[in-house]
Amino acid sequence: MIIIEGSQGEGGGQIVRSSIALSLVTNQAVAIKNIRAGRKVPGLRRQHLTAVRAAQEISQSDIAGAEIGSLELVIHPGTVRAGEYQFDVGTAGSTSLVLQTILPALLQTQEISTIRLSGGTHNPFAPPYDFLDRAYFPLINRMGPQVTAQLIRPGFYPAGGGEVVYTIRPANQLQGLKLLERGKIIDRRVRALVANLPRHIGERECESVARKTGWRKSCFEVEERSDSPGPGNVLLIELRTPQVTEVFTGFGEKGVSAETVAARTLQAARRWIDADVPVGEYLADQLLLPLGLAAVDGQGSAFRTLGPTQHTRTHINVLQAFLPVSIDVRCEGDQQYLITVK
Repeated sequence: MIIIEGSQGEGGGQIVRSSIALSLVTNQAVAIKNIRAGRKVPGLRRQHLTAVRAAQEISQSDIAGAEIGSLELVIHPGTVRAGEYQFDVGTAGSTSLVLQTILPALLQTQEISTIRLSGGTHNPFAPPYDFLDRAYFPLINRMGPQVTAQLIRPGFYPAGGGEVVYTIRPANQLQGLKLLERGKIIDRRVRALVANLPRHIGERECESVARKTGWRKSCFEVEERSDSPGPGNVLLIELRTPQVTEVFTGFGEKGVSAETVAARTLQAARRWIDADVPVGEYLADQLLLPLGLAAVDGQGSAFRTLGPTQHTRTHINVLQAFLPVSIDVRCEGDQQYLITVK
């Protein structure tokens, strides 16, 4: 049995999700101890529990400790089965993080799966729907599988209630990726999504980015949604290159001006632009697990990225506890790092 220390590094839910995903994929039992022990509210929260139960349902695994507040999980994995599944976080907890837990295993089945998830689709501190759809899935699809997404309705904190459907067509083998040069930015798109809020919020966000960049008017769009259970606002800056598409996200907050949201989001995009690397720091973290699985089959990968976060370094430690892979992180200059997986 593999023992994972849940308080190591950044000590968050990523350790739980990746450990469960890797347990299912490798068919290795795992005990995760001291889950989120250093957090203000330690142990499993509802969105973590939804991910645990989703993994249990797709595999009929034997899981002990699956309850809110639990500090330890013990998983004896079963057989993963493709199919049609539906899971409800029950709060505004991230649907993306639930998918993150079960996607690696479903990528390696023999049949198509359909996953319907309800909860938060646009959450701070989690990959929003648009990031998965526009940045992450295109790279997964280059590795062999075909994953598509459909946003039924957005869900924001604190109301939640969003819904998204994912279709997963697996591949016999995952191919590696080489993402070493970014190339020229060939398309820019700025979209302000406003749900049950005044349109002028999104207009001000777009106008603020336009003033600071000089990008042409056709790059900007305000999308109004009235089908979200609660109010919400997200600003998305999408930058497409020959190698990748990156998506930078800013969330509207009570008491924070639209101009401030725009400035923060543009600052993140400019940091990536100035570094001249193809892979942003959040995309780097998301790619590590599938690239690790590809490396097990002899498909090595390499990509250049910004300085890895503590989140990413913790993720590397978890991956190497399960997989016979070498993950090397090498600094090549100011905010330029080369990560190789072999």
